[in-house]
Amino acid sequence: MDTNLDSISAVVKKVLIELVEERELSGNNSGIVETIDEAVENAVVAQNRLKKLSLDRRKEIIAAIRKAALDGNERLAALAIEETGLGRYEDKIRENILCATKSTGPEDIEPRSYSGDHGLTLVEHAPRGVIGSLTPITNPTGTLIHNSICMISGGNSVVFNAHPNAGRTSVQTITTMHDAIVRAGGPPGLIGGVARPTLETARELMAHPKVDMLVATGGRPVVQAVLRSGKKAIGAGAGNPPVVVDETANIRRAASCIIDGASVNNNIFCTSEKEVIVVDSVANALIKFMQETGKAYLLTPEQVEKITGIVVTSDRKINGAFIGKNVQVILKEIGLSIGEQYRLAIFEAPRTHPLVWLEQMMPILPIVRVANVSEAISLGVEVEQGNRHTAIIHSNHIEHMTRFAREVETTIFVKNGPSYAGIGLGGEGHTAFTIAGPTGEGLTSARSFTRARRCTLVDAFRII
Repeated sequence: MDTNLDSISAVVKKVLIELVEERELSGNNSGIVETIDEAVENAVVAQNRLKKLSLDRRKEIIAAIRKAALDGNERLAALAIEETGLGRYEDKIRENILCATKSTGPEDIEPRSYSGDHGLTLVEHAPRGVIGSLTPITNPTGTLIHNSICMISGGNSVVFNAHPNAGRTSVQTITTMHDAIVRAGGPPGLIGGVARPTLETARELMAHPKVDMLVATGGRPVVQAVLRSGKKAIGAGAGNPPVVVDETANIRRAASCIIDGASVNNNIFCTSEKEVIVVDSVANALIKFMQETGKAYLLTPEQVEKITGIVVTSDRKINGAFIGKNVQVILKEIGLSIGEQYRLAIFEAPRTHPLVWLEQMMPILPIVRVANVSEAISLGVEVEQGNRHTAIIHSNHIEHMTRFAREVETTIFVKNGPSYAGIGLGGEGHTAFTIAGPTGEGLTSARSFTRARRCTLVDAFRII
């Protein structure tokens, strides 16, 4: 009888604890609340509940997030374009599919074991806890999808603070995934955010004592802010990816790849080709083949001067009004009307041109001629400016490819393909929309958001 009473008491206690936890979630079922404090408190409760779930249930939750992102793809992509005005609808569709299907899941945190004469050691990847994630205006859907999948796969909960100008898109993306999590048996509040994200809510998230880790995806200022926070931080910063074309390259293929990579989502991907550096002996052929794709419009020197005066401000910064806009919209500002088939404007530029050195994030691509591959590689390293982000080369000379890779030291290095192959779009490997160059994690995966724990059993358990 006492045993039965103890069992009943244990069950009642468990139910009461769960009811208290549900009440602590403020009755919210969307993941979106009014304050950072509410979101973090919900995330603490949710993460504690996630730890008690089986890995099989965690896999079911991840599968549900993937499906929800794919099912809501068209709606979320359209909302992102409508709200931010950045990129292209068809490319947002590709971005969301990529993040939903190629972000790593729980398989990335499989344990490692060491067995020898002195027993067994097991290394497992444990969750960090509650993660605060600051996300950019450029990829408000893809970044949230990728981070949610990877962070939850690592056993964490996450509170997002989206860019204020992508607030509606981010709220809808979070709500879509949150609903899927709950339907799959996951705890409410596992992902969340505030209804009206601001710079102030971002500061509150970074300073919150119950946030265990910070992840910033965006420009240099936001990355520097999380690195100064005193918390464990991952920073995914800006880039200025150069593409080098040498005299051994398949020039027609190089032309096609560069156009595709530089024009995807109107160049707002931080991995996209931002400037071309080509050996003079093949420069004319490269430009000719670029035009023959039917997607690249070659600007005259007079048009270049006019467009530069519009997209670069007097203090040598990029005019934000043109970031991520279609090339037709930008060229219309100088009275130039071009067909809808064009995705990119190209022009020959001296190496000192501002668009060679600034991360323009718009479909206006400068092409710089150099005398030889040594000069191309040296200039490529210079214009990458130590961001350690992405670089591309088109070459059939193994020594040229090796030398550039070693000297530029970027997180992503793509050979003979469009830049987006480096994030798994048409290339092998997992994807990431949080690419941590400054802090060294590279293309983040579920494992990036965990900490390694080692357990050693001495002189036992061996069966041989």
